[in-house]
Amino acid sequence: MQHSEFYFNCHEKKLFGQWWKPQEIRAVIVLVHGMGSHSGRYSSFVVPEFIDKGFAVISFDHFGHGHSEGKRGTCPGYEAVLDSVSEIFQKADEFFKDYPKFLYGHSMGGNVVLNYVAHRNPEVAGVVATSPFLRIAFPTPVWKMTLGKIFYRIAPHVTFSSGIEARYISRDEKEVKRYKEDKLVHDRVSPNFTFPFIEAGENIIGLASKFHHPLLLLHGTDDYITSHYASKAFAKQAENYTDLKLMEGGYHELHNDLDKHEVMNYITNWMESKL
Repeated sequence: MQHSEFYFNCHEKKLFGQWWKPQEIRAVIVLVHGMGSHSGRYSSFVVPEFIDKGFAVISFDHFGHGHSEGKRGTCPGYEAVLDSVSEIFQKADEFFKDYPKFLYGHSMGGNVVLNYVAHRNPEVAGVVATSPFLRIAFPTPVWKMTLGKIFYRIAPHVTFSSGIEARYISRDEKEVKRYKEDKLVHDRVSPNFTFPFIEAGENIIGLASKFHHPLLLLHGTDDYITSHYASKAFAKQAENYTDLKLMEGGYHELHNDLDKHEVMNYITNWMESKL
């Protein structure tokens, strides 16, 4: 397996990217990580699983995440995030020309890839979204939402703790420990990195019937962070193009959960079926 790191500019910020490739490439996966995370968290298990099946992987750290520039928990705007995906697609074409491409997003990244495909219409062999952030799974106090909307108008880049507990990412205590000890992981969110994503999640559910790309949706039924019911609602409206896989008892990070091998086998088999 070969690995390389690079930087690229997007909306006046220097973003960090990296790719991994097998000796023989069958297809390329453009991977979009979730809120508070970074691309390096996929390097120990997810990437090797893809490499073993002949899939190259290219990924990057969002604005204000990982090794990328920007205040933690903020971004220039939702369209800027979609622009960053366009930039990484260009890098994928530069490094891996003429190979089929899949778009894979987790959590917030799932929100991003669904909206990116719906609005930017890239040429992809298929789309995978795991635990997509279409709706929040836990109830948010009215006062907190009201306060957040006020800050969205007057101070959109002010950051707060997300309030998400690390124990909800996985049923595997070792993975929770790794998450807590990862110095690049953060829990900061801002109004401009919250409300546009909430709106985009609702909007893409409404557009699901017009989604015309092969899509695999995976969600754990015990996800306490993002709603698996929202994934079911999307899949029902886009049933002609969508395969929905619900992992019974699964937590948020299915690729780091107790059934991670089953999850990765399901994803790679689905991708192989689209080649």
